[in-house]
Amino acid sequence: MKRWQNNSTLVLAAVVVAALLLDGCGGRNTAAPVTERYGASARKAAPVAPRTTPRGGDYTVQRGDTLYSIAWRYGRDYRELAAWNGIRPPYTIYVGQRLRTAPGRLSAATRAPVREYAPAPAATARSTAPPAAPAPTPGNRDAIPPTASTSKPGPTPAPGPVEFPRNVTWAWPVEGPLLSRFSDSSAGRKGVDIGGHYGQPVRTAAAGQVVYSGSGLRGYGQLIIVKHNDMYLSAYAHNRRLLVREGEAVKAGQVVAEMGRSETDRVMLHFEIRKEGKPVDPLRYLPKR
Repeated sequence: MKRWQNNSTLVLAAVVVAALLLDGCGGRNTAAPVTERYGASARKAAPVAPRTTPRGGDYTVQRGDTLYSIAWRYGRDYRELAAWNGIRPPYTIYVGQRLRTAPGRLSAATRAPVREYAPAPAATARSTAPPAAPAPTPGNRDAIPPTASTSKPGPTPAPGPVEFPRNVTWAWPVEGPLLSRFSDSSAGRKGVDIGGHYGQPVRTAAAGQVVYSGSGLRGYGQLIIVKHNDMYLSAYAHNRRLLVREGEAVKAGQVVAEMGRSETDRVMLHFEIRKEGKPVDPLRYLPKR
C-alpha cells in the first residue's frame, strides 16, 4: 500500500513537471510585440516626381542656347525674359551670362557672346561658312584687325526680315496616327504625339522664322522651334535630322526636319504650340481630319 502511494506521488510529480514544461514552451512560442521601423506609408513605393516646368531663379547661358529656347524651357514668353534681363533686339545672349527666369534683380553679362539671333535684318544666324572678317567681341576694340578699308566689320546679315502675320493659319506637320493627346496638368503632356515612319518629312504648321534648331532641351531630342508672330510659337521634337538653321524664314508646309526617335523609344513627332509662352492644345488649332 505504501509502495502504491509512493508511485502515485511520483506520477503526480511527473505530471506537474510536464505541465510546467509545456507552459514554458507555450510562452516561448508566443511572439513578442514588434515595433515597425517603417510606417505604412514608407513601405509603399515612393511616387515618381512629376515632370514640371522649372520656375524662378537664375539660369546660366550654355553654348547653343537662344533666348527663345531658354524661354521655352521655363514656360515663359520670350518678351518677358528679355524684359526681366534688360535684353533688347537683336536679343544677343552670352555664354556664362546669368539670366533671371522670373521677375527680379538683373544679372549682368560678363563673358563672350555665344550667338546672336533676332527677327531684325542684321541678325546673325549660325553658319558653317567662315566670316569674311572676324566680328569684334563686345567691349574689345583690339579685336578689329587693322585694314585699309573704311568699312566697319559687322555680323553677316540674315536672309532678310520676316513679316509675321497677325493671324496664323495652322496645318498638320505630318500625316500619321495621333498617339497621345495634350494634357493641361502640371505634369501632363504639353503637346501631341503623332506617329509615322523613320525619315518622314516634318513640315512647318505655319509660316514663320526658325528661332531654335538643336538638341539642347532635355527630353525633346533634335528640336526645331518656329516663331509665327509675337504670340505663337510651335515646336517639332524627336527628329532624326534638322534641315533648317536659326534665323531662316520658313513657309507654311516647308520641310524642316526628318522624323526620328531621338530621346524617345519610338518613331514619332512631338508637336507643341505655345501661346504667349504657355502650352496650348494643338488640336484646338489644327484642322479636323
